[in-house]
Amino acid sequence: MSDSTPTGALELPPAQRWRAFAVCVTVAALTILDLTKVNVALPAIEHSLDASSTSLQLIVSGYILTFGLALVPAGRLGDFRSRKVFFIIGLTLFTVMSVACALAPTSDVLLVARLLQGVAAGIQMPQVIGLIQQMFHGRERGKAFGLFGAMIGVSTAFGPTIGGLLIALGGEQSGWRWIFWMNLPLGILALVLAAKFLPTTRGLAGKLSLDPLGTILFAVTVISLMWPFLFTTGTPADVPARWWLLVVFVLAAAAFIAWERRYAASGKHPLVPLDLFRVASFRNGTLLSTLYFSAIPGMFLLTTLYLQEGLGILPVYAGMVSIGFALVSAYTSWRSGTMVDTYGRPLVVVGLVVVLAGIAALIMSALFATPAATPWLMAGALVIAGAGGGVVVSPNQTLTLHEIRVSQGGLAGSVGQLGQRIGTAVGTAIGLALYYATIFAAGGRDTGIATYHQAYLRGMLAVTLLLALSLAVGVADMGRRRRTP
Repeated sequence: MSDSTPTGALELPPAQRWRAFAVCVTVAALTILDLTKVNVALPAIEHSLDASSTSLQLIVSGYILTFGLALVPAGRLGDFRSRKVFFIIGLTLFTVMSVACALAPTSDVLLVARLLQGVAAGIQMPQVIGLIQQMFHGRERGKAFGLFGAMIGVSTAFGPTIGGLLIALGGEQSGWRWIFWMNLPLGILALVLAAKFLPTTRGLAGKLSLDPLGTILFAVTVISLMWPFLFTTGTPADVPARWWLLVVFVLAAAAFIAWERRYAASGKHPLVPLDLFRVASFRNGTLLSTLYFSAIPGMFLLTTLYLQEGLGILPVYAGMVSIGFALVSAYTSWRSGTMVDTYGRPLVVVGLVVVLAGIAALIMSALFATPAATPWLMAGALVIAGAGGGVVVSPNQTLTLHEIRVSQGGLAGSVGQLGQRIGTAVGTAIGLALYYATIFAAGGRDTGIATYHQAYLRGMLAVTLLLALSLAVGVADMGRRRRTP
């Protein structure tokens, strides 16, 4: 990786770069926290607002869906216009909608606010990645993405613990509202710091063409792909007809690709420049990341479910089992960010192998340990997985964007983030379906610990397979790099 300054990079004093970076990663952490901390609040929301099971699922899944929908258009707008402006717009909307969630008198109001909160998160995240891509280059970029990965890892793993703790402190009626209220002071502080420290960026040359048909086809493609998976629970309440939406996905995806090619051939700027995927490092890195994020959120969810439903552990304590993953992955993410320039893709491959070792230890802990020892052994297994996870995420982010022009950093980063959101939806659905299908096939939740052993094992085997596929992509890309002069 070269230390020369890429075309379009921002030349800023080091202190200014790192202040802006701190603002960016703090806001990114807020958006990721809201992916995970709300999960443990669903029973409290159900009792407080008399919410239906469909509403509860939409409160979680709707955020992921609108987050994913907004990513690519927002990334493209940020590349063409001011990333700082769109960052502030997204952060303002996120903060306002957090307040709306906290004050929601009904589940319907909460749902609408959550959907808009997801849009806001999707507006912010591409600007974060685009700014990091534009402010840093060479070895310093690897370090920046290492710290970015550390913050994301901490946010992902600490979310359930924070949510459970706030519910325990605030009680069933008010605790879930505190989960959203915490975003208000943090959001206001971040807005003040963003206005002061974020640099103003110049957009791409030329007139911005919004590609309205491409945007509509993109939205239909993403919704029809994610919807069936987001609404998969593995319970008898699942509606099989939702899988027909995958036919719509295939047709919409084909139409989207055909239209984008035609739109680009006419000399205009398509929503997604398909030539991005001709860059092997970007294509392989995005696929690896999508598969990795298909596995890891499912691993957390299945482990938490097993501890709560199988062993009867309270949510706050079940969430605390993942603290070791968060802390260790934060450290290894930072360290590996400084090493990626030297070791490249083999670093990611080693990280995936270590994560797989941690997964194996998790499964063994659930199947063979006593109930009293299981949470402690699982916490230790997650420390192993966290050590590997930090070595996967940040180096892969750096390698994925290495050959992408900095002027396209927001769009390219948003495509990668979209892959992560889709991966989360698909992987979590597969794991949940296997977990609950096993339980209900055995007669329901009161059938004993042996049933939960089998349910956890089957769900975690899906996690293992997805990680193995991610490892295969990493090995293949490592071989390609060795063959490339």
